[in-house]
Amino acid sequence: MLSSLRKVGSLARAASAGQKRSLSIHEYQSVKLLNSYGIPTPKSIAASSPQEAFDVAKSFGHNRLVIKAQVLAGGRGKGKFDTGLQGGVHMVDSPEQAKEYAEKMLGSKLITKQTGAGGRICNAVMLAERRDPSHEYYVAVLNDRVTQGVVLVASAQGGMNIEEVAAKDPSAIITTPINFNTGLTKPEALAVAGKLGFKDSAADEAADIFINLYRIFKEKDATQIEINPMAETTDGKVLCMDAKFGFDDNAEFRQQDVFSLRDVSQEEASEVEAQKANLNFIKLDGSIGCLVNGAGLAMATMDVLSLHGGNPANFLDVGGGATPETVKKAFEILLADPKVKSIFINIFGGIMRCDYIAEGVIKATKELELKIPLVVRLKGTKENEAKQMIKDSGLKITAFDSLDEAAETAVQFAS
Repeated sequence: MLSSLRKVGSLARAASAGQKRSLSIHEYQSVKLLNSYGIPTPKSIAASSPQEAFDVAKSFGHNRLVIKAQVLAGGRGKGKFDTGLQGGVHMVDSPEQAKEYAEKMLGSKLITKQTGAGGRICNAVMLAERRDPSHEYYVAVLNDRVTQGVVLVASAQGGMNIEEVAAKDPSAIITTPINFNTGLTKPEALAVAGKLGFKDSAADEAADIFINLYRIFKEKDATQIEINPMAETTDGKVLCMDAKFGFDDNAEFRQQDVFSLRDVSQEEASEVEAQKANLNFIKLDGSIGCLVNGAGLAMATMDVLSLHGGNPANFLDVGGGATPETVKKAFEILLADPKVKSIFINIFGGIMRCDYIAEGVIKATKELELKIPLVVRLKGTKENEAKQMIKDSGLKITAFDSLDEAAETAVQFAS
């Protein structure tokens, strides 16, 4: 339950603003974006079939390769496929071996510490040349609440969980504010490179990478760019070995090239469906389906359910512009979850009219032939009319004025 609430808490502000969660893209897509800005990476090519993996591996002209499952989740190397294959990252010594691994990865689900037990489907693999690092670094460009601006975050302890590094040795993290308009200057970038331990031509290469990462951040409306690790190789080159991008969904209208890369197969299907209906929905792991208006009220509703021993199955904010049709769609999404044992509707009618909610609830209950218990609490604009509509419907809908009583009943129905 606590993990569910933490998940919702971290996303509540985005949901209340009517946003989708920040777009993430696959590693092979990130490599192409980095290269388009002149940022060096190991040569990498994606493949979507075992035969294509074979052909790609053969095209490198040598056998020092690595194959990586393209799944939007961290911890791929330590993950496990539902086919039994251990790990989503493997060394490859021949095109035949690349094909064998691709056969075990493609079309299967990779389960990592970030995916949950269900895992995520692997629809592509990436073949990359092996480059031997002499040292690994961490680099990120992020929005910073403290400075209320963009910062470059860097550490000489790359290839590790940066949160753990920060907790154990805060001095290992170098944070450099970036002027939004002028960007990172070459002297500033060289100073960071020097602090990290880069010297001579490697320092110059690292500085150019820092500068161009900020260019991507600004020009592509990124919310985060994380390179872990950035490496200085044994032959003296500085390369971005892995990349994680996040992009601001509010900028989709001007970043269509980036948002065309979105892979909905990596997202929760119910959340994708909800987005189409302009519903702010986040799937959780409980048994009480929630339909609420306003992120704050949604959080409070889940807190009350928790206090009474229940677990919410979702965060669902229908917003202030919901119609009977969107309410029906919300019901369809809730009922598609087999874990849902009861539904709790909690509406405070300000901009939202309670009678619209009631109309949608009645319509959905009839047309979807609702079989599970439904608890409703409606307060505010057109409250009396809404209550009368529910009463006149003759449907088995349990209505309350008290939030505590309503929540307690929804929990009991789900038990």
